Amino acid sequence: MFKTFLSLFILAFLSASVTAQVNVLALTCEHKVNPSGITILQPRLSWKLTSQGRNATQNAYQIQVASTPDFIAKSLVWDAKILSSESILQDYKGKSLQSGLTYFWRVKVWDNKNKVSPWSKSSKWTMGLLDQNEWKAQWIEPAIQPLPVADNSPAFMLRKSFALKGKIASATAYVTSHGYYELSINGKKVGDQELTPGWTSYGKRLQYQTYDVTDMLMSGNNAVGAFLGEGWFRSHIGWKRTNVPMYGDRLGLLCQFIIRYADGTQEIIGTDNTWKSTNEGPIRVNEIYDGESYDATKEIKDWNTPKFNDANWATVTVANFNNSNLIGTDGVEVKRVQELKPIKVFKTPKGELVADLGQNMVGWLRLTVKGLKGTKITIQHGEVLDKEGNFYSANLRKAKATLSYTLKGEGVEVYEPRFSFFGFRYALIEGMELTADNLVGVVVHSDMLPTGSFESSDPLINQLQKNIQWGQKGNFVDIPTDCPQRDERLGWTGDAQAFVRTAAYNYNVAAFFTKWLKDVVADQRPDGSVPNVVPDVLNPMKSPSVPHAAGWGDVAIIAPWTMYLTYGDKELLSQQYPSMIKCIQFLQKKIGPTYIAQKDDGFGDWLSYKPDSIGKLKGQKDGFTDKKYINTAFYAYMALLMKNTAIALNKPEDVKMYSTLFDQIKTAFNKEYIDETGKIKLINGKASDSQTGYVLALMFDLLPKDVKIKAAAYLVSDIKSRGNHLSTGFLGTPYLCHVLSDNGYTEVAYDLLLQKTYPSWLFPVTMGATTIWERWDGQKPDGTFQSVGMNSFNHYAYGAVGDWMYRVVAGIE
Repeated sequence: MFKTFLSLFILAFLSASVTAQVNVLALTCEHKVNPSGITILQPRLSWKLTSQGRNATQNAYQIQVASTPDFIAKSLVWDAKILSSESILQDYKGKSLQSGLTYFWRVKVWDNKNKVSPWSKSSKWTMGLLDQNEWKAQWIEPAIQPLPVADNSPAFMLRKSFALKGKIASATAYVTSHGYYELSINGKKVGDQELTPGWTSYGKRLQYQTYDVTDMLMSGNNAVGAFLGEGWFRSHIGWKRTNVPMYGDRLGLLCQFIIRYADGTQEIIGTDNTWKSTNEGPIRVNEIYDGESYDATKEIKDWNTPKFNDANWATVTVANFNNSNLIGTDGVEVKRVQELKPIKVFKTPKGELVADLGQNMVGWLRLTVKGLKGTKITIQHGEVLDKEGNFYSANLRKAKATLSYTLKGEGVEVYEPRFSFFGFRYALIEGMELTADNLVGVVVHSDMLPTGSFESSDPLINQLQKNIQWGQKGNFVDIPTDCPQRDERLGWTGDAQAFVRTAAYNYNVAAFFTKWLKDVVADQRPDGSVPNVVPDVLNPMKSPSVPHAAGWGDVAIIAPWTMYLTYGDKELLSQQYPSMIKCIQFLQKKIGPTYIAQKDDGFGDWLSYKPDSIGKLKGQKDGFTDKKYINTAFYAYMALLMKNTAIALNKPEDVKMYSTLFDQIKTAFNKEYIDETGKIKLINGKASDSQTGYVLALMFDLLPKDVKIKAAAYLVSDIKSRGNHLSTGFLGTPYLCHVLSDNGYTEVAYDLLLQKTYPSWLFPVTMGATTIWERWDGQKPDGTFQSVGMNSFNHYAYGAVGDWMYRVVAGIE
């Protein structure tokens, strides 16, 4: 019986293998699914293969691109069969693409047994406006705009009615703003994006969004409306809280509809001086850090529909901008991605009413309430409870992070904010006794497609992985921020370079970093240095306060190379290469002919383990790594990555130049810092024989072969002397476990990963963390907190261990 069953199984398997067919799926254009607003003349197309059989590969493919979804012959703009095994980032090579048109495409392949797949499901992309002269709309601004101050920044409402004269074949909207906008047509919101137009280096790069609004318009009377809020453009970005807006002191809107009629004619309707505006609507306060105040009693019924009479609204002014900074959306759109119900609503020991979402998340709360007109509900947001179990928000510093909603008293009311977001797990509720049924947590972030997942037999490690992923989601809100909750939320470059490879294992971040790296280029200084935050809002158009900190400004080289390693995107590497050259040239000039950093600047091994106990030397705390040492090590690493980049881009002269530079730095580094036993020397009364000191030397290939073994042994000795604990900061931690594995100490790396006591990755997990903390001891073992001045509970940098978990623990490499 068993033999018969086995024979049948083998026959069935062989039969399946013989008839197995390759199928094509997961079509993307420029790393995105069905993107809109493409302004690349030869967009790159990718697809994946699936087969029930083994060892199936692609030998050739046929690709069709058409202007209609039926792929009839006269609509084809590209139809080619190509002998190639490549299926990633294949250049479009058909007829010239036209502004505003939607293109449909599909693929079929021939496998290595010459079997042909069926056509894939069709995908599409929509072109943006390829010429600035195609913008016929004018920038408009509400006429009277007082500068926002605390508790006084109402959102503007803008509108226009218009009539369409015939049957509509298609309609596309192109929209951007100074400040946040939310567009609506005939009373309904346009699109599903949030916090538009996103955050870029606005002076040089301002994104516009492209929407298909065919189904929202109708022949006859129509109306368009827009809320306009402070956004990143005019909020008081950064902890300095000056009264000077970062990018401009006037909010504005640019909106253009291109309507194509069934008879072949076309009409353009855009923002101009016929629009009307008011700031007497329901959004009374809107600010990124402070939150939003909404008074439903001030709602204006039907304001964005054709029947509304706007005679009492104010006129707008037309502003003059040359639109040279307008770009299509090439990043990942911010959307509502997930919803969480509170796990409980409870009273704290102080008697406060608090909702617990069960997860430190980023986004906002949606309220569903019923009550008397004028009832005001106030909600404050916080990440943790204190040791007594009371609501805690002191670590948010000056950020008020507050929502308020005033009821209109007309039955069930539903509200969620438009122009602010929060990092929180707990919500302190005042003004009304709410229950879990009144609240929903709306999770908002860049809508990245999942790439990998990691699960083990250890529940603490699994929670660590969840914490890493939630930290990424909460801090990938259009740009890679350091934290999402306090008065900061900036694109710190050091955090981004430390985490970029882990990020790619969790989610597809190709388009996300492609967009942000263009802002790195835009904000790079003429001397080649890179600001420590991008977009550069701390010191715009001035010298950075910390000139190109090692491990921060170096993102200009590290991130493009990492994108190439993870996605094979040679075009991105080529686009970033001039910026990378400027960066290394800046370092060469700064450090000079000795190849050893002379300045004790930068942030060093930021937030490394520094206990209050006496350090190794007088005046130094444990775990200290000299900044000059770090600056020199990263200089060498940048030269090494430039050499590798030049190899990838086939630039032999540059390969030789950067190879020589790396060797010169390496020689000087060893002479300056390393003795013959592999130990880091005492220099000018400073010791750098810390864990990070050895990690950087080993990771960056700075030691002779015969010295590596000794240096690795010193590193392990230091770890074991601490009872298998780490002492690294932002620059050493991402490489720590890799260095141990690469040098024969994988078991020690596991000891660190599995360590549960402070300092370790699992200590926050044992304390109930649901995201990665900024500090190893953000909440100390006794339940008290670190300094309120810098103590985020959602900071992904230390989550960079996820890279090692995927590559080594899961065995991908």
